[in-house]
Amino acid sequence: MTNWKKTTAINTRMKQRTIKKEVILKGVGLHTGAEVTMKFVPAPENHGYAFKRVDLEGEPIIEADAKYVINTQRGTNLEKRGVKIQTSEHVLAAFVGLEIDNVLIELDAPEPPIMDGSSKYFVEALETAGVVEQEAEREEYIVKDVISYKDEATGSEITVIPSDEYQVTTMVDFGTKVLGTQNATLERVSDFKNEISEARTFSFLHELEMLLENGLIKGGDLNNAIVYVDKEISEETMQKLEKAFNKKKLTVKPNGILDNLTLHQPNEAARHKLLDVIGDVALAGTRIRGKIIANKPGHYVNTQFAKKLANIIKLEKRNKVPQYDLNQPPLMDIHQIMDVLPHRPPFLLIDRILELSDTHVVGMKNVTMNENFFVGHFPGSPVMPGVLQVEAMAQTGGILVLSTVPDPENYLTFFMKMDNVKFKQKVLPGDTLTFHCSLITPIRRGICHMQAYAYANNKLVCEAELMAQIAKKK
Repeated sequence: MTNWKKTTAINTRMKQRTIKKEVILKGVGLHTGAEVTMKFVPAPENHGYAFKRVDLEGEPIIEADAKYVINTQRGTNLEKRGVKIQTSEHVLAAFVGLEIDNVLIELDAPEPPIMDGSSKYFVEALETAGVVEQEAEREEYIVKDVISYKDEATGSEITVIPSDEYQVTTMVDFGTKVLGTQNATLERVSDFKNEISEARTFSFLHELEMLLENGLIKGGDLNNAIVYVDKEISEETMQKLEKAFNKKKLTVKPNGILDNLTLHQPNEAARHKLLDVIGDVALAGTRIRGKIIANKPGHYVNTQFAKKLANIIKLEKRNKVPQYDLNQPPLMDIHQIMDVLPHRPPFLLIDRILELSDTHVVGMKNVTMNENFFVGHFPGSPVMPGVLQVEAMAQTGGILVLSTVPDPENYLTFFMKMDNVKFKQKVLPGDTLTFHCSLITPIRRGICHMQAYAYANNKLVCEAELMAQIAKKK
C-alpha cells in the first residue's frame, strides 16, 4: 500500500447528538393553565427539533421552524395547519445549550409546562436522559459577513458577526427605575447550564394586571415569574393579585420585586432575554458559528432575525461553494497521482488531491494558457471544453475508487454513464478548478456512482452524476 493512503484527511467536524432515552416532565402551561405532560424522545440524524401533539387526532407534528411563527405575544408561538404550540423558546434554548441536535417533544397540550419560568428543569431532564453521539456530522453555518435585522418601530436590533464559536450578548433597556439597563453575555455554549439556564421569565406589574384581566396568564404563580413593581399598587389591585396567586399576603421587597422571590443574579432579566434569543434563533434550523449581539431583544425581533437567517442559509446552501486552503501541502501531489492513475499528460487533468475519505475526494487543477486544447478551442477566445471538465471530475473520482484496492497501478477506470450534466460558467486560462466528488451509493464490485461538482472563482461551473468501474489491466 502506498504512503499517501496513510495520510487520508481526518474529519474534525462535530457529530450530531440526541438523547439516550425518553424522559417525562409534568407541569402547567403559563398562559393556558392546563396540566401538561411533556416527553423528550430520541430522534434520528438530521431530524432537528419538532413538537408532536399527542392529544390530537393523528398526532400532528410541528417542526421548530421560523416559518411557522404566527405571533410573539408573551412567547414564541407556532402554528402548522391549524395545530399550535405556544411558548416554545425555553425548551429550544435547553437543547441548544446542551448541544443536542435531534429531539422529538411530545405534548398533550398546546404549550410546554412553564416550570419555574426558565430552562433549568428542561436541562436537568435532558441530563437525566443522557446524550449520545450519532454518525452524521453536525451542520453549522459559519458567519462570514455581518447580518442584521432591525425593528424600526421599537429600535430593537439583532446582529450576528463572525466569531470562532457561538456567542450571544444581550443589551436591554426597560426604561424603568426599578429595572433600568442590563447586559448579559454567553461566551461559550458550555456555560449555558450554569450561567443562563436558571434565568426566569419576568413581567412588570402593569403588564401583569392586563394579562390577568384578559385571562392570559392562568398558569402563573410567584414561583415561575419575577414581577417587577413599576407603579404604585392600590389596595384593590393587591387584593386581585393575592387572589390570583392564591396568597394571603403579598409584599413588595426593597429591590422592587413582588413578594419573597429572590433573584439568582442582579441581571437575571437580561440573562433571561439571552435565553429567549437562543431559543428563538434555534428556529433558523441550523447551528450558528458567530456572535449574536441583541439590542433590546424580544420575541418578535428574535424570530424575524431567525427567519432572515434561515433564508440566507437556504440560499447559500443552494449556491454553496466549498472553501479549501490551496496554500496547504496537498494530500497527493502530481507524482503520487501518477502512481495511482494511468493517465499521462496531456490527458492528465488534475494536479493535486486535497482531501480523501471513504466517501469523498477533492481534487484541483490549475488551468493555464499552455493547455494544448486551447489551440483549437477556440482561437482568440480560449475556453476549456466541457467534456474535459467532466473528464477531470472523473479522474478525481478515479482516485476515490482506486483507493479501495491495494495495487491501483494495476487497474484502469472506465466510464459507465453520465447523468444530469450541467455547465454553469466558462472556464478560462488562469482559473483554478477544484473538484468535489462524493459517493451516491457505496462502492461495490469496483463500481463507483458519485455526484461530482467543479468550482472556479467561487462559483459552481459544472456538475454531473458519474458512474465508472475499475478493471484489472490485461
